Formats: sequence, structure tokens, C-alpha cells
Amino acid sequence: MSLDATLAAGRAEAEARMREQVRLYRQAPDVFDRDTGNTLPGPRTVFYTGKARVKGVAASTGEDKEAGEREVVLREYEVGIPWATALPPGVRLLAGDRVEVVTSGDPRMAGLILWVTGALFSEQSTAWRIRAEDRS
Repeated sequence: MSLDATLAAGRAEAEARMREQVRLYRQAPDVFDRDTGNTLPGPRTVFYTGKARVKGVAASTGEDKEAGEREVVLREYEVGIPWATALPPGVRLLAGDRVEVVTSGDPRMAGLILWVTGALFSEQSTAWRIRAEDRS
């Protein structure tokens, strides 16, 4: 079997395991509304909506961090989306972009917001793998 055929088979198998639906987006900074005195979330720019595989990183035990006056545990996840997924022209995935788990067979995952920490690219990968963390 040629390398191209092996990669095509691997990519098809990877996509078959993508059972979550996610939304990959960039959140603009919050905006202060002087009329109401409220801070409103900035606009979102959605780059991708579709299937994915979201899994906790097995070696991750979580890291305690202080955020404001509360302690949060950072848990690492890997989000796999189809290898051929393209972002809009001129857009690169950045640390701080977000992945929202829209639906999942595991009801505890639905609604989870993950913060992108990095992405792994490779011509010989079976999926586009995005590293992210849960900051709750």
C-alpha cells in the first residue's frame, strides 16, 4: 500500500471517530457599554463548525492556577478535526482562540469551552490536532 493510500485510510478512520460537534472561534475583547454601565462580550469570529474528537490528555493531572480570587485547575485536551479543514484565508490559529463543544455523546462535555494553547501540523497526520485547556 502506498503512503498516500495509507494516509487516506488513516484520515478516514480518524474522521469516523470524530463524534463531537465543535465550534472553533476567536473572541474579541470585552466592550464596556457606557450607557448601561455593563461590560459585554466582544464579537466572535467563527473559523470552523463541525465534527471533532475531543479527548483528555492521558498524562495530564491538571495544574492549579490562581485566577482573580479563585483557584482554577487547568486540564489539557486534544481536539482532533478533519485533516483537510482549512481556516479562512490569512487566518492562523492562535493561543487563546477557543473551542466550544456543542454536542457530544458524553453529556458532561457539551457546553465545555476550551482555550487553544497550540496546534500540530503535519503533511503525514491523520487529523489536525489542537492542544487546548479547560480553565474552569
